Amino acid sequence: MRRPATTVAFGLRTRLVLAFLLVAAVSAVTTAALTYREARNAVLTRAQDTAVVSFREEAERFVPSLPLDPDGLRWHLYDIAARAKPHPWIVFAEYGSVRASSGDRPVSGVLTAELRRAARTSPHGSFERVVKDGKAYLTIGMPVLTRVVAGGRAVPSGLVLYAVMPMTNEEVDIDALVTAARDGALPGLAVALIPALLAARSVLRPVRALRRAAHSMGGGRLDTRIPVQGRDEMADLARTFNESAARLENSVQELRDAGGRARRFASDVSHELRTPLAGMLAVADVLDEDAEELGPDTARAVRLISAETTKLAVLVEDLMEISRFDARAAELTTDEVDAAESVRNTLSDRQWLGRVRTELPDGFRIRLDPRRFDVVVANLVGNALRHGAEPVTVRLSKRGGALVTEVRDCGPGIAPEALPHIFDRFYKADDARARSSGSGLGLAIAEENVRLHGGTLRAENVPGGGALFTVELPFEGPMSGRGGPDSGPPGQDSPPPARDAEPADREGLKGAGT
Repeated sequence: MRRPATTVAFGLRTRLVLAFLLVAAVSAVTTAALTYREARNAVLTRAQDTAVVSFREEAERFVPSLPLDPDGLRWHLYDIAARAKPHPWIVFAEYGSVRASSGDRPVSGVLTAELRRAARTSPHGSFERVVKDGKAYLTIGMPVLTRVVAGGRAVPSGLVLYAVMPMTNEEVDIDALVTAARDGALPGLAVALIPALLAARSVLRPVRALRRAAHSMGGGRLDTRIPVQGRDEMADLARTFNESAARLENSVQELRDAGGRARRFASDVSHELRTPLAGMLAVADVLDEDAEELGPDTARAVRLISAETTKLAVLVEDLMEISRFDARAAELTTDEVDAAESVRNTLSDRQWLGRVRTELPDGFRIRLDPRRFDVVVANLVGNALRHGAEPVTVRLSKRGGALVTEVRDCGPGIAPEALPHIFDRFYKADDARARSSGSGLGLAIAEENVRLHGGTLRAENVPGGGALFTVELPFEGPMSGRGGPDSGPPGQDSPPPARDAEPADREGLKGAGT
């Protein structure tokens, strides 16, 4: 089944587009900032240089008449202001305590002390840009020089001229630059979105192909491959994926072949051993009955042979049963039964009624395979008696639409490291279990039988000590059978009923506990 694509708030596409737009935005902002700075400096420098040069020329041409007449000085200032470049000036003059200007006020509040000091000390004058009340001004200070004698060195006369030029036009130009930069950046980002989407699509196309291929392989289609296009990193990734998928497919096929051979071997060997074992069991039973008439050593040997032959027969039958599950040949022969009565029959047949506590309410009628349900209960109760501690309790209940069968003992419980492997075949928690009397397949067979009914089997430790095995079988589940006895693969006999004397081991147990 194809899994739906997961929606991520900030997926790879979103991150790629955002990264692309971020780069475009940074580039646009950086370019605009640099352009704005250079253009602003050019505008201001041009206006500043023009004004300074023009005002210096006016100061050099100005020759005041002495003694200095304030009214006459004011007319000279009007004349200088009339020739202002590149914008109108307001010209101020300071000579000792005399103050005059071409404006309506004799003193300017824009002129700074630093500019006055620089204009008096430097023969070339000084200038600076000043911002007052949010408005920008260019202020220039030029000393008026005079020569004491003709052809002599010019010296400051003490009269200093100042020009104050509002830079309103330059500010308007600069604001226009800012607006143009801003208005140009936004459409640029919108235009950059198109190549960002195209770039993200070209990058995500192989990623999506890789994701689909991974989902396909996860669903079992190991022959999935990705088309390799181009020579870039994504093509290398696709090529690596294909090579890994091919190796994985070969490895899985080899494992499947090996597993199939192992299952066929176990099935064939079990089937071939069954006939001679039947004869050996018959002979062992006869010898066991006459053991009392033999010598002590011979009697012990006979009983040992009889016990080991019985164990071998149990192992062979369990291997045959497992091989049926592996070959998917195991089927159900269902019938409607009373669950409580079925459990009582299992305990009675094995003479466990006196050792097991039961909570078996009547009225739970369910359709299942009586023989396989008997195998499940016998395995679980037998393991609880063998590897747990009495009393063992069997409880029936109904949970939702399922019949729940619980088998609990009072032993030390299942070792935590063994619990995940409790239903594995032939699993041994330690070397002390290596010579266990069971086949090591009991719980695996029980789990397969429960799964065949569409149910679940799980194991856990309970507070206070002991292990709890819980079987849940649906009252209405996938339990249709042919109505006849189970049949294995062609050439194999039907499995016999579970042996009373040899319940299967509980795998993964330590010591005498579950």
